[in-house]
Amino acid sequence: MGNLSKKRIEAIDLARGIGVFFIPMAHTLLIYGSSYTQEESWLGLVVHFFGKWAGVFLIAMGFSYTLSRNNSVINSIKRGVLLMLVGYLMNFLKFIMPILLGLIPDSFIHAYGWERPIGLDKMVYLILTGDILQLAGVCLIFMGIIHKYSQKYKYLVVYIAATVLILTEFVRGTRAGIPALDYILDLLWGKDWNIYFAVFPWFVFILVGMFFGYYFKENEKNVQKTFKLMLLAGAVTFIIGGALCLQNYEFHMRDYFHTGIGGVVYLIGCNLLFFWLSLFILKKFKSNRVTDLFFYCSRKITSIYVIQWVLICWSMGFVGYHNKDITTSLILMVLFTIGTFLVQKIIDVIMEKVSFKPKKTSKEITVKVS
Repeated sequence: MGNLSKKRIEAIDLARGIGVFFIPMAHTLLIYGSSYTQEESWLGLVVHFFGKWAGVFLIAMGFSYTLSRNNSVINSIKRGVLLMLVGYLMNFLKFIMPILLGLIPDSFIHAYGWERPIGLDKMVYLILTGDILQLAGVCLIFMGIIHKYSQKYKYLVVYIAATVLILTEFVRGTRAGIPALDYILDLLWGKDWNIYFAVFPWFVFILVGMFFGYYFKENEKNVQKTFKLMLLAGAVTFIIGGALCLQNYEFHMRDYFHTGIGGVVYLIGCNLLFFWLSLFILKKFKSNRVTDLFFYCSRKITSIYVIQWVLICWSMGFVGYHNKDITTSLILMVLFTIGTFLVQKIIDVIMEKVSFKPKKTSKEITVKVS
């Protein structure tokens, strides 16, 4: 059972780590690539096809949560609030600081339909932009409550997921006309671009992860059985969701951040199949330097996410915004990926010296799969 548990951890971490590794590349293209580069070139098509990583992070989050010992309602609320604060701090660092330092180009400001000078109301708008960290924070609060009642009845999360998926279409974009309350409602089910990751329907991915976490525990941590179910469920949802999107793309997919029912089902299928593929890769190639890098990315997911956004946004003042061709975008994608990991390693060294803890050996860091 011990080896199976290790395989489970590696398979989840590998999938999440691969996603983290490619985040700087996807966001570099998003900020610097021209409209043609992003939407019509082969590079844009490849990144858009393979860059659907948010679901992987959320499913892994739900899965890991069910195995944690610190998932009480109170702890979940505390962690959720802390994660939201990190998200708002990231927005301050990536938007407000470069604005104050004059590092944001006019083209970026004009993309919002604004003009200089940037007023306080617009700065508040940027700080409150809903990213995946705010999504994860709010979801953690809900997860603590749901876990309290569903850990002994795993199908409850399936019912909740189906309910959320359907009801989101009826409440999406609903507001009350009161600014503070409207922002909370936007976080929950907003349809505009002040919130990129609304809790509903993205919470469905976390609930799917929680279901498989409960299934894993109920089956004596049998990784093979759990991931076979992922493969089956992934294939079914991939086909059903894909068919729905083909039947009515505008309703079911819309755009990646505001997907409809079919889009969510399709992306769940893609992500579950990727988890199964991660286990296959580990069984085929064992642990090596490449997989160790992805495990490292998985452990540093939050800090890497913040670092890459700060580097990319601060560099707009020198590189420009939304105007690069394929070749330049590729070069920048590589440079920002390297820069992100260099900054992360510097932070690791500083934190290690501050904590006065002995340096871990590679043997301690790497978990072998037999």
